[in-house]
Amino acid sequence: MGAVPKRKISKARRDRRRTHLKLTVPNLVPCEECGEMKRPHYMCPVCGMYKGIQVRPQKVE
Repeated sequence: MGAVPKRKISKARRDRRRTHLKLTVPNLVPCEECGEMKRPHYMCPVCGMYKGIQVRPQKVE
């Protein structure tokens, strides 16, 4: 037989326990080179630049 609670857990207590279970919006900053939005301290996924250095070669179309 499994665990059975002796008393009902109130909605407030349940929700206080779950306060950290939420999604957060990622913080975005504009890229210094192309102006696209990117995560801070990360390489730009569009132009491949990081702190003025080309870390990923450009795709030639």
